[in-house]
Amino acid sequence: MTDRYAITAGLPTPLGATFDGAGVNFAVFSQHAERVVLCLFDAKGRETRIDLPEREGHVWHGYIPGLRPGQRYGYRVHGPYAPQEGHRFNPNKLLIDPYAKRLSGKPVNHDALCGYRAGHADADLSFDRRDSAAYMPKSLVVDPTFAWGDDRPLRHPWTETVIYEAHVKGLTAGRHGIPEPGTYLAMASDPILDHLNDLGVTAIELLPVHAFKDDRFLTEKGLVNYWGYMSYGFFAPEPRYMRDGDIAEFQQMVAQFHRAGIEVILDVVYNHTAEGNELGPTLSFRGLDNAAYYRLTEDRRYYVNDAGTGNVLNMDSPFTLRLVMDSLRYWVEVMHVDGFRFDLCSVLGRTGGAFDRDGPFFRAVRQDPVLNRVKLIAEPWDIGPGGYQLGSYPAPFAEWNDRFRDQIRGYWKGDAGLIGKLAKRIAGSAARFDHDGRAATSSVNFIAAHDGFTLMDTVSYNQKHNEANGEDNRDGHDHNVSDNCGVEGPSDDSEVTARRARRRRNLMATLMLSQGTPMILAGDELGNSQGGNNNAYCQDNATGWVDWDSADRDFLEFCRRVIGFRKAHPILRQRRFLHSRPRREDGLPDLFWRRADGEPMREEDWTNPELRLLAVEMRMASGTPPYAALPGAVFLVFNAGAEAQVRLPDIADGKAWRRRLDSSRDDETDDLAAEAETIAADSVTAFVMCGAGEAG
Repeated sequence: MTDRYAITAGLPTPLGATFDGAGVNFAVFSQHAERVVLCLFDAKGRETRIDLPEREGHVWHGYIPGLRPGQRYGYRVHGPYAPQEGHRFNPNKLLIDPYAKRLSGKPVNHDALCGYRAGHADADLSFDRRDSAAYMPKSLVVDPTFAWGDDRPLRHPWTETVIYEAHVKGLTAGRHGIPEPGTYLAMASDPILDHLNDLGVTAIELLPVHAFKDDRFLTEKGLVNYWGYMSYGFFAPEPRYMRDGDIAEFQQMVAQFHRAGIEVILDVVYNHTAEGNELGPTLSFRGLDNAAYYRLTEDRRYYVNDAGTGNVLNMDSPFTLRLVMDSLRYWVEVMHVDGFRFDLCSVLGRTGGAFDRDGPFFRAVRQDPVLNRVKLIAEPWDIGPGGYQLGSYPAPFAEWNDRFRDQIRGYWKGDAGLIGKLAKRIAGSAARFDHDGRAATSSVNFIAAHDGFTLMDTVSYNQKHNEANGEDNRDGHDHNVSDNCGVEGPSDDSEVTARRARRRRNLMATLMLSQGTPMILAGDELGNSQGGNNNAYCQDNATGWVDWDSADRDFLEFCRRVIGFRKAHPILRQRRFLHSRPRREDGLPDLFWRRADGEPMREEDWTNPELRLLAVEMRMASGTPPYAALPGAVFLVFNAGAEAQVRLPDIADGKAWRRRLDSSRDDETDDLAAEAETIAADSVTAFVMCGAGEAG
């Protein structure tokens, strides 16, 4: 302590650095520490060290009057350095506050960040005495108050939701005519908002914006952690997306999205941190209390690695769970986001190492009055034992459905025996999700996401081409369910490009005509390619950015049309599952699968590996209450084979079928249908039941 700073007891809550108008309260958790030192830095980087004087329930705290927002700080924590017992305290390492709301920059990869002596024969059992402060960002005290005005949660129903997965820099860096490309402010620019509104999306899902670190092995190759799945600051927006470093830039972005009617969903990474395994850097959690924050193996020197990144957070620890819950509430209450997509969510559901759908994390979220009303989406797997849990999550969680992606790709690629799988995916994957009162919107359907081929690359490449990642093309998935349509990569052959265009239309149409919640990868509507790179996590360049200049305007218009068609027909986006059950109002089944000749599908049809055409008649689900019931029906034909004559279902007098969507046509259609209609080869067609004289 110095004469310059007088510290008093302060309070153990809230955790973090809290400005109250007269000074700042500091509170930080460490169960096994022996001493916690607050480090204050002035404008010239000079450091003052002050012991936190009080400890209550493993929370160390103190209050310093006179400190203001903008004050830079960090922690040094004393305790045993005993890796084999799970402890890795090293006061030579400056630590960021896990609750820091703003950071001054990002870590600089250097051996001094490691708690051990890099290259030493004893590896992580050695002890490093170098000061890491010069290579670490500083935590900053903030006043998070923002003039939100009349901003309110949009709360779009899941039945009306169309998600657009995007990267802050990737969507904006290559877009001409917007201010500050690559930033939160650019995301909120009129050209971006106008594009999303014109397309018809209702929610943007942002790849990680929590402060993240560039992996050392990438920076040594001249690459960076572009996607951002190496978080180490769960409250701080990533500084590289800011213009002036003010968190108000993020808040302004959210407010602008809301004014445009678009929700903001964050892709969050609470399953692991950027500190890696026992040979990783000491940035925060490891130095504050390694044994409390991380799940360790029986030999406590090592880390459980169910995320494949070197470590996983210990959700059995009350303070780790509290950290995650406090972070989530902060982003909702202070930053006004509308939901979260949880990366490798199975890790968060592990109790004692095993997945538990009723585990502490799920219980905490489901009872939380702030979080149980926002959108929650699980990536329902990790790489640990029993980690693949598609369909196992409790309400109100929705889940990414990779089965939809793979099987719909396979069907249009021409793989045999997928008619039954196609039907299940179109109907919302009820076998997976229809339990415990879950809604039919629980399946988040997608054809492409950040991880894997873009939509264009799915129809342009048979193999991944990840050479630029510097791993000899060993990284990334080998199971792409893709087809280059005759030529690997870009082609000027008109037949090849036409085939690719048709298949993209079919894939997008299938996505939008299926029950569930659709998600589009940013740039897919423009025909964006990554040159066959299916793991562009380190490509902060033209490979990873959306190419606006080469936009396929015809396909963009088709995407607008098919999204608009989905919005216009609630039968395609129901809360209740369709199970071919008779409806009380008319005795007709809510779902009826048909062959081309109009007859019902039989067992031999479902098991026919050569069948390439499936037709389905949909109505509002049996059991839909009168206040939500709507008349009418849609008739959809998914034809991955040759041109065919398809008989349309019989309907009541005074009604008629109209062809309203046809992926084989470049223009809109609204034609009165005959009893039997010609369905083009490789096409998706949608008919709508109307009054006999109704058109348009």
